[in-house]
Amino acid sequence: MGRKELLVIIPAYNEEKNIVKVFEQLEQLEIPAIADILVIDDASTDHTGRIVKEKQYELITHIYNMGYGSALQLGYKYAVRNHYQYVIQMDADGQHDACNIPVIYEQLKGKDDVNVEKPDIVLGARFMKNSSDFPVSLLKKSAYTMFRFLIRQVTGRHIADPTTGLQGLNREAFIYYSEYNHFDDKYPDANMLMQMLLLGYRVQEVPAVMHARESGESMHSGLKPVWYMLRMVFSMLTVIFRIKILRMDMVLEAK
Repeated sequence: MGRKELLVIIPAYNEEKNIVKVFEQLEQLEIPAIADILVIDDASTDHTGRIVKEKQYELITHIYNMGYGSALQLGYKYAVRNHYQYVIQMDADGQHDACNIPVIYEQLKGKDDVNVEKPDIVLGARFMKNSSDFPVSLLKKSAYTMFRFLIRQVTGRHIADPTTGLQGLNREAFIYYSEYNHFDDKYPDANMLMQMLLLGYRVQEVPAVMHARESGESMHSGLKPVWYMLRMVFSMLTVIFRIKILRMDMVLEAK
């Protein structure tokens, strides 16, 4: 049986308590009928990898824990080599509802009207008018406000959810991400979004259905959001300097 044009990438690290429910939801909505499923196991020490094998989904396992961004980039490289046209990335912790996949996929493929430009990147947003309610701490709200402000000032775009991990990418976008030094191997969030906007990629948001994590530890738990916020602001400023001042990576300037 041939590969489909859509690949769903799921990075996972010690998600045995959550990933079963993710798979159940994907199957209930018959997502495997329209997309291939790839899990990147980032050197989990629990039974995450075994669960994926039992489900017979595609699995790539890191020998060492490389981080969320490295897992995603490996998925992009896999998509490039296997000639996928679209990628949708979602978390393994159950926060991203599988019902978002057909919506994002439809937006990526665009309308039949040849005069309407198709988006390169589609963001599943938590904070749009028709998005589901999603609890966010005061500290995280402050960080999101800062990221929105920076993106608006530099690119002129208002992005409702600049840190969403639920994203769809067309082949042009994930090929760019797959290349050396084009993707943050630790925390690819608002910094990568700013990069792609500055490079001329077309970014669109759609309201998303998301849920709070039920078990396990988030990579932004405890005091980690403070370090994350500082690192992200520095990274965004670095992106601005590299592209706006040094004029590096301007491959899509005329797009």
